[in-house]
Amino acid sequence: MDRTAELAAWMRLLAAPGVGRLRARKLLQQWGSLAAAAAAQAQSRETSTLIERSQHWLQADARRSLLCLGDPDYPERLLHSPDPPLLLFLEGQREPLSAMPAMAVVGSRHPTPQGRDNARLLARQLAQAGYAVVSGLAMGIDGEAHWGALGGAMSGATTGGVSWAVLGSGLDVVHPRSHQALAERLREQGLLISEHAPGTPPLPPHFPARNRIIAGLSIGCLVVEAAEKSGSLITARLALEAGREVFAVPGSIHAPQSRGCHQLIREGATLVTCIEDMLPELAPLPAPAAAPLAEADPVLAAMGWQPCSLDALLARLGWRTEDLLARLLDLELEGQVRRVPGGLFERRACA
Repeated sequence: MDRTAELAAWMRLLAAPGVGRLRARKLLQQWGSLAAAAAAQAQSRETSTLIERSQHWLQADARRSLLCLGDPDYPERLLHSPDPPLLLFLEGQREPLSAMPAMAVVGSRHPTPQGRDNARLLARQLAQAGYAVVSGLAMGIDGEAHWGALGGAMSGATTGGVSWAVLGSGLDVVHPRSHQALAERLREQGLLISEHAPGTPPLPPHFPARNRIIAGLSIGCLVVEAAEKSGSLITARLALEAGREVFAVPGSIHAPQSRGCHQLIREGATLVTCIEDMLPELAPLPAPAAAPLAEADPVLAAMGWQPCSLDALLARLGWRTEDLLARLLDLELEGQVRRVPGGLFERRACA
């Protein structure tokens, strides 16, 4: 069956009245093949229009493709999740989807400034360590995570890491509209993913279902900020159900955006203040390449090229706290070290 016929068969099956993804699986088992299961469904005028629109969308750009259950490059992580999608629309760089380890980074649509900084910083570090960053293109933490992984804000930079966005709408319906520029960067440098046909609006029921794909694609889920009742907590629990690691960034005890993270930590999620807190839980997956430590200054040598905490530096150097703080202040004044969100110290590229 060629791709055009396969798309028509999937759409005819999935769009049939009373047939969702769970019922579709049972019909496939019952009929023994996609072609037979689809042929047994009535095809309405609406379904015919949906098929025609989807085929036109696919043919309009070489970056667009379908990913079907059973394809050789269907990601193994997603295949072994509790509810793998039968059909996905893709736009962007497809090849890394089945090859790269991925981390979900999710959180509040209304984060604190600190939460925004933490999401961007941690996503950038994950991308530098060789992970694709997966999120949902929503306002707030999702958007910051995508930008952090891609390597910069809307400054026109073209270098950076890989990020995948899973939408709760058709790929031609970017929501929110303010993320149009981000969506275009993702098409060029990452990937847009949806199980909804082109033209599908961002309806509320689509987002919880979208979260299972984010969790399924990832080896772990990092929650940066989340209220007590939050879609991000749904993603974290779906990740747990799929046997994935869950991480959470703590925050102020007074901030509503941190209560969901604190709840996850109480329930056993790994507390994260820097990327070093995450990597041991993800072994034996690739860790950041070690930088040469031939510098004359022992603090710069201990710091390497990843942001790290005061406690981490104390453990590496064995210095007294007051001596290390004094040297860090000297390095800051010399322009060799800067403080970054999360109480971390980072070596400047010029150092």
